[in-house]
Amino acid sequence: MRKTVLAALAMAGITSAVAGVPDVERKLNEQYPSTRFTQVRESQVKGLYEVVMGRNVAYTDESGRYMVFGRLFDMKEQKDLTAAVLDGLNQVDIAALPVADAIKIVRGKGERKLFVFSDPDCPYCKRLEPELAKLDNVTIYTFLYPLDGLHPEARRKAEAIWCAKDRAKAWAEFMVSGKLPDGAACASPVERNIRLGGSLAINGTPTIIFENGAMAPGLLSAAEIERRLVGRQAAASAVQRTRTSAGD
Repeated sequence: MRKTVLAALAMAGITSAVAGVPDVERKLNEQYPSTRFTQVRESQVKGLYEVVMGRNVAYTDESGRYMVFGRLFDMKEQKDLTAAVLDGLNQVDIAALPVADAIKIVRGKGERKLFVFSDPDCPYCKRLEPELAKLDNVTIYTFLYPLDGLHPEARRKAEAIWCAKDRAKAWAEFMVSGKLPDGAACASPVERNIRLGGSLAINGTPTIIFENGAMAPGLLSAAEIERRLVGRQAAASAVQRTRTSAGD
């Protein structure tokens, strides 16, 4: 049975009282002077405060002493209340992504776009590939992003895949069979990709970036990716209709 964040706090012996946001923010700054709190506000749970630190979200009581890192769910509405906050924090300017440094795969018309940071030795990345293969009308840009600390051979493999005559084919074959392509070494963007991922605070693979700039770390099913793609398109269409109406 899932426990809400508030229940977890209660189990820890924390009693929440109603306090003002400025008071909670002051206490946080006093207790954690080396941490930059970019946002403190009341959550939808009375006595519980949502705290944003860079790209991280936590929940605290009025004292600021206790924090819970995780997701806050409205079980009645079956809604993840933390998701919208994280989406806003993890917005990426996709126009600035150097797609020339990525492996490009087009399915169908390729009208929709996905940007994936993937490690050739990451087991979850391997499981993501067949999910991506189920999608239609999408262009997928895969940035080879070896995590050297976890997979010491991944960089060599990423560079070999990039240097293949047909990169998309070499990537697909390796992720299925583990067979690397034959061929000479070449200049690769792998080091640039590592710096790019670091600047975006990507610390795990796979990480998917959607066309609206929302970042989703971890393995997603094709159905979930499709749901998010449709949602992004609907939101974009609504914005466009609003702008058009305003222009009229």
